[in-house]
Amino acid sequence: MIRRLKTGKYRLYSTKRNPRTGRRRNLGTFTSREKAAKHEREVQFFKHMG
Repeated sequence: MIRRLKTGKYRLYSTKRNPRTGRRRNLGTFTSREKAAKHEREVQFFKHMG
């Protein structure tokens, strides 16, 4: 899940909420949406590796 910040950067959040805090985990902040989307694909790849 990618969200645009007020600073103009993009932040990647996990899709699941943390049950303890009720918030989503920050998976990185990026300068462009393309970079954030690329990282999201990398995260999904490693989640389903094995």
